[in-house]
Amino acid sequence: MRILIMGGTRFIGVYLTKLLVEEGHKVVLFNRGNRPVPSLPGIEQITGDRTDAVQLKEKLSKENFDVVFDNNGRELTDTQPLAEIFSDRVQHFVYMSSAGVYLKSDQMPHVEGDAVDPKSRHKGKHETEAFLTQSGLPFTSIRPTYIYGPSNYNELESWFFDRIVRDRPIPIPGNGMHITQFGHVKDLAKAMTKIVGNKQAIGQIYNVSGDRFVTFDGLARACAVAAGKSSESVKIVHYDPKKFDFGKRKAFPMRVQHFFASVNKAMQELDWQPEYDLISGLQDSLENDYFASRQDQAEVDFSVDEEILSSC
Repeated sequence: MRILIMGGTRFIGVYLTKLLVEEGHKVVLFNRGNRPVPSLPGIEQITGDRTDAVQLKEKLSKENFDVVFDNNGRELTDTQPLAEIFSDRVQHFVYMSSAGVYLKSDQMPHVEGDAVDPKSRHKGKHETEAFLTQSGLPFTSIRPTYIYGPSNYNELESWFFDRIVRDRPIPIPGNGMHITQFGHVKDLAKAMTKIVGNKQAIGQIYNVSGDRFVTFDGLARACAVAAGKSSESVKIVHYDPKKFDFGKRKAFPMRVQHFFASVNKAMQELDWQPEYDLISGLQDSLENDYFASRQDQAEVDFSVDEEILSSC
């Protein structure tokens, strides 16, 4: 198949491109051209600004694709022009949404039919899903939770590694028992490839992440184990975030709430199984990214940590 990926030069897109090429597909990337394309045979690139609807139409209206992966659309205005260009012209349109659209609930884990939060910072994602549902386009939407792994540009697992490799205390908001969920980027990309050619996936939404959940404290200990240390060696300091005014400074890399979703639907309907458990995935990120890029030797600003620790 000839497949278009919007983006394709960062994190998820790189993993997805590699897997699709390995499966024998012809992959075309659409992006601004600011980053090098993955060094893989047969990759095509179309440069342009997706936020410019006129330019998008000029660049893509004469192109033919079997599948479109919209990996970087955040607002409805990002995706609507793309969907209109390929209306009635693609077998499948795959949209990268987020489990962040779900409304907080007393019943967990989140499942695909749960209510969404109209005030969520990801509301643009849900608005796009609603538009795609009404458009008649053969679409599938993916809702990941926290994505991690080598080349992660979000400070997530690296936040814990920064402290663990330097034997620093780990300040965790609340009592450390908030439950969250990590999904390895390669597992996410693999699930996305399972959508290609899968007619059962049309019109469906899938949560995609790891198949186990973990507490904040448990995540800190898992990062320590991945780094070759004992889980008991980690010094965790709990604090009340409401007692601090951090302003725009980030004290912790995740939302302080329960945030996890069932991936049973994706496993059953996409014939997909995560390859990585939490420890092996964290080891992959630590060895093939954190240490490989010498982040363990970088200067890190721990001023927010010190502010917290001095009050505890």
